[in-house]
Amino acid sequence: MMINQTIEKMRVMRLPAMAAEYVRQTELPVMDALNFNERMGMMIDAEWLSRENNRIKKLTKTANMRFPTACFADIDYRPSRRLERASIARLSDFAWVKEARNLIVTGATGCGKTWLACAFGVEACRMGFTVSFYRTSNLWEAMTQASASDNMIKLLDKLRKTDILILDDWGLSTFNPLESRFLLEVFENRYNERSTIFSAQVPVAKWHELFEDATIADAVLDRVVHNAYRFTLHGRSMRALVNEPGNPWADEAPDGAQGQNTYLPGGNQDQDTCPQGDKTVRSTGKEDDP
Repeated sequence: MMINQTIEKMRVMRLPAMAAEYVRQTELPVMDALNFNERMGMMIDAEWLSRENNRIKKLTKTANMRFPTACFADIDYRPSRRLERASIARLSDFAWVKEARNLIVTGATGCGKTWLACAFGVEACRMGFTVSFYRTSNLWEAMTQASASDNMIKLLDKLRKTDILILDDWGLSTFNPLESRFLLEVFENRYNERSTIFSAQVPVAKWHELFEDATIADAVLDRVVHNAYRFTLHGRSMRALVNEPGNPWADEAPDGAQGQNTYLPGGNQDQDTCPQGDKTVRSTGKEDDP
C-alpha cells in the first residue's frame, strides 16, 4: 500500500518517468542488491532522460522542419556530392551558432540541400537550440499576414529570438522592395546575435541580382554572407537515386578539396573571393547552376 501511495504522489508531482522506474525496480528482486543511492540515481536518471527527450521533441516539432528525421548519421557522402565528412564534423559542435555565424547550402535541384539544412536543424534541436524552418515563399505569407493584422513587431521579434532560422528555396524569385526591406530588418536584428541557414539553387555570386533595390541588396548580403560557412552540393538528383534503385550515378568523382570562399557586395559578382583570415569554408569545385 505504501508503494502505491508513493507512486501516485510521484505522478501527481509530474514525475511519471521516475514513478515508472520505481515500479520497475519493485518488480525486479535483483534490485535488492543495489543500495539506496544507486536506486535513487537510476530513478532520477530516468526522469531526467524522459524530460530531455520531451524537450527535444518539442523543439523539433516547433521548428516545423520539412525533414524532421534528418540527421548527420544518415548523410550520403558518395564522392559525386563532393561533401566531406570533415566539413560536417567541424560544424557538428555548433560553435558557429554560438558565434552567430551562418550556413549556406547551394546546388542544383534535388541534390539534397533542404535535407542537409534540416539535418543541421534537427541536430541543433538535440543540443537545445531553437529552430524555425521557412520556405521563403511561406515567410512572405507570414509577413503579409502579420502586416494585415498589425503583428509585424511580433513576427520580427519571433524571428529575432530564434537561434537558427532556416530559409529554404532562397532566391527562387526576386525580392520586391517590400520583401527586401523586411529581410533587411530581419537580418539587422539577427546580425552577430543569431544564425541563419540558407538553402538555394542560385549560386551566392548571383544573390545580389535577386534584389530589385541594389542598395538594400548590399546591406542584406553584407550581414549574411561574409560570416557564412558554405557547402556546394554536386551530383545527380537524390530523388532520381531513390526512384531508380540500382541505377548508378554517372558523374562519380573524387571528393573536392576543402577551400575558403566568401562574397563581397559591390565586387565581382562572377567570382568568389576570400579575405585573408576569413573562416568561411565550403567544398570546392564548379558550382552547379539551377
